[in-house]
Amino acid sequence: MTLLNQLTLDAVMRLPIGDLVDLPAEELARLQTEADDNLRRAKALVAWLDSALLMKYAERAKAARADAEKDFGTARFTDGDVTIVSELPKRVDWDQHELGALVERIKSEGDDPREYVEVSLKVSERKYNSWPLHIRKLFEPARTVRPGAQSFRLILDKEGM
Repeated sequence: MTLLNQLTLDAVMRLPIGDLVDLPAEELARLQTEADDNLRRAKALVAWLDSALLMKYAERAKAARADAEKDFGTARFTDGDVTIVSELPKRVDWDQHELGALVERIKSEGDDPREYVEVSLKVSERKYNSWPLHIRKLFEPARTVRPGAQSFRLILDKEGM
């Protein structure tokens, strides 16, 4: 393909996937780079606009939540003919050491801590791989390995450009 008849990203969206598969690797690499660049620009634009909206409406959203006697959640107000909906989610973090001590205390008092807390056990894959074989074998029945999402990054050789 020459520079004059290169596919645009808009045209790619209208192509059947089988036609994309048939494109040369160089063209796929160019399209992937262009799409990645557009995504980076779009994310930067969204972040820039979000910053402006935060500066413009944060105080009004805070006041709307205060009027509703809540610290988090949804606040609605208007600016001219536009309804502004502000979402402020609640994020709660728990001190793991403190929770562990509470679980032990609940156990010692004869209660079942699972009625109050969710316990999640994890094993670092790096640590697992460094364990002696006899320890790893003990853990194998509890371990499931499955693939993550496969991705491809196409990089054009500088010499081929």
